[in-house]
Amino acid sequence: MSAPSARMRIAAAVAAALACVVAAVLAAARLDGYSHLLHPLGLLGARQLGGAGLAFGLAAYVAPGLAQAWQVLRLRAGLPPGSRLLAGIGLQLLLVGALAFAAQGLLRLDLEALDAGASRWHALAWLAWVLGFVLGGGALALGLRGVRGAGRLAPISLGAAVLVLAGAFLLGDWIGPALAQRLAILGWLGWGVAAAAQPRLSRAAASAPGSAAPAPG
Repeated sequence: MSAPSARMRIAAAVAAALACVVAAVLAAARLDGYSHLLHPLGLLGARQLGGAGLAFGLAAYVAPGLAQAWQVLRLRAGLPPGSRLLAGIGLQLLLVGALAFAAQGLLRLDLEALDAGASRWHALAWLAWVLGFVLGGGALALGLRGVRGAGRLAPISLGAAVLVLAGAFLLGDWIGPALAQRLAILGWLGWGVAAAAQPRLSRAAASAPGSAAPAPG
């Protein structure tokens, strides 16, 4: 079976991003008193909301997370044995981040115990997503530095990592935690679209200056 074309990959990434955004808009409209300016996204998938909360989690977290994990696996499969070590490490961390983002849709918040139990697992998945993507995006950017054919993936990865870091930890006091969280998620979703547009890195990485030569045999 032939690999998906760039147009198909980008369409899938855009669809996953739109699933997150549309699910957030529709779920918020159904929940009285909810505000995107004040409340975290995870509340829309709380256990107390039953099937509606689960449907939100699947659309807003699981689908985008799995879609981005697929993009990362595709890029990782294109790295030859002689490619830079940092690029491989970065993609491994990005995979952890993507799966952690998906896990947030299944590890749903408990409105009766926001600081314990299931809510702690949701928070842990959120932290794993942030750290996985920030560290992975930075490592990938360094690993692809100077690699011919990598296009703009290196600077986009670094920029998205900085945006997620800022949204997760730095901008909350300025624009509010809810908006900062959404800014981080938008940066992550945008990276997924950019990754979908990136061709396989095998030929590019193999010709990179300073790359180790593949072992003979």
